[in-house]
Amino acid sequence: MLKMFTTQVSGLLKRIEEKEEYAFEDGARLLAQGPIYIFATKEMKAVEYEALEGAEPFKDMKVFNGTKELTDADRMLIFTRYSTDETALEVARQLQEKAIPFVAVTTSVPEGEELLELADVVIDLRLTKGLLPDDEGNRYGYPSSMAALFVYYGLKFTIEEILAEYEE
Repeated sequence: MLKMFTTQVSGLLKRIEEKEEYAFEDGARLLAQGPIYIFATKEMKAVEYEALEGAEPFKDMKVFNGTKELTDADRMLIFTRYSTDETALEVARQLQEKAIPFVAVTTSVPEGEELLELADVVIDLRLTKGLLPDDEGNRYGYPSSMAALFVYYGLKFTIEEILAEYEE
């Protein structure tokens, strides 16, 4: 089972890399323009912890604590399992009200168009169901935080490259 899961995860990450290539670039360019705040829901808090407390923390990234402290010079990075997440939608609406650009990292699902429309850039995790089949025809093994961490690192590396070019 582990071999099959490994194969499926590898395929998922490859799909994200290939299908979201331009979104990575657009998202990194947007985020590189200002101080970055991060907001994550549920299991996506893993990304928030990695960004702030990991072995290689994202320099100067801050946790979102409400739009009151933000200005239009700030940038936001939102991580949520599905584009229908009401908590993420509420934050997105507040950001739009204050004209604060943001990148949403989520799995795009039907009925979740509002978040996709509010975001300046969307990176789709493309994880609509579990990766492994069971004996009853169901699926399990839903590595959403693993996929989100992959996207986080892709954005982080690209932002660092962009900022390094400006420093030269």
